[in-house]
Amino acid sequence: MRKNNKNLIVVGDRVLVRIEDGEDRTKVGLYLPATAVEGQAVQGGTIMATGPGLPLPDMGSDNSEEPWRMGGATSRETRFVPMQARVGDWALFYRKAGMEISFEGERYLVIPQAAILALVREGRHDDD
Repeated sequence: MRKNNKNLIVVGDRVLVRIEDGEDRTKVGLYLPATAVEGQAVQGGTIMATGPGLPLPDMGSDNSEEPWRMGGATSRETRFVPMQARVGDWALFYRKAGMEISFEGERYLVIPQAAILALVREGRHDDD
């Protein structure tokens, strides 16, 4: 995410969420029961940035050698397990899993993708 000529880069399988103030009905129309809102067990917000996902080990064509025994530099490309969450999605997530940060005067939460309970995505996407 870029703001005021600064880049905020999210790493791994984490997402950056602009938090929504606790209400019983979210901006996207989901109803949150009082028990969830009062205890702040769950919270919702808009995903502003995502990390690349979890890196996959390189399982090259020659599995007979251990990677650390290969001599010289290799041209391995890092591959990642793709993220299901996307920028612009609205996420319902476990509040306690997040770490609150402030970036350029705005509050955000950084949460692992595993803490997301549901996503709301506008428009039709065939790859969902």
